[in-house]
Formats: sequence, structure tokens, C-alpha cells
Amino acid sequence: MIPLALAPTGEKEKIQKISGNDKVRQHLLELGLVTGAVVTVISSENDNVILAVGESRVAVGADLARRIMV
Repeated sequence: MIPLALAPTGEKEKIQKISGNDKVRQHLLELGLVTGAVVTVISSENDNVILAVGESRVAVGADLARRIMV
């Protein structure tokens, strides 16, 4: 497993684990980032990670992306 912040762009990754307190986990849940979800890193620059989650695009900060293990 690696943090999502370090995942290569353009490849589908399955979320294996999410760490953090309940508030962080709830925020990620609202964005569709849950254990078992398949995401693709679209871009990773300037401390932001842009993801494709299903048909949606989501941007998270690098600090949050480090809490998501794929």
C-alpha cells in the first residue's frame, strides 16, 4: 500500500484504508472517497491532488491524500 499522494497519474487505484479522525473520514466519505472505491489520479501538483471518482472529479489537499492508502 502507498499513500494516494504518491500514486502515479492515470492509473486506477483501489482505496484500501483511510486514516484520520471521524471528522476527516466523514469529509472524505462525502466526497465519495471510501474504502473499496476505485479512483484515478488526474493530476498532482501544488499540494493538491485531483482525482476521478466514478464520473466526478474531486480535489483534495496533499495532507488528506496522504491519509488515503491505495
